[in-house]
Amino acid sequence: MPLKFCPKCGTLMVPKSKSGKIVMVCRKCGYEEAVDRSNLRMTAVALTRKQEKKIIVIDKEVATKVLPKTRITCPKCGYHEAYFWTVQTRAADEPATCFFRCVKCGYTWREYD
Repeated sequence: MPLKFCPKCGTLMVPKSKSGKIVMVCRKCGYEEAVDRSNLRMTAVALTRKQEKKIIVIDKEVATKVLPKTRITCPKCGYHEAYFWTVQTRAADEPATCFFRCVKCGYTWREYD
């Protein structure tokens, strides 16, 4: 699933869990569209302070097309390249958490700044 833009206002749509289903939602105008779960991989991330759950939806094909890569050593296999993305898992005045996924073995880990 490539990046999805709202057909009404053109704003980038974001994934959201609604009644046990994943939908793409426009933050500007509220337009919603169902998502086919067959080509998605979901990872739940527990926050340390409030023990809330956030859902990060990463399409199996999009990860290799849109996520940037960096040179970092995988703690599992030792390979020196990984995809990365950031999520604001703590308070807004604290730095974001950086997640990495090894290009070779697919192991995912995070680092706090």
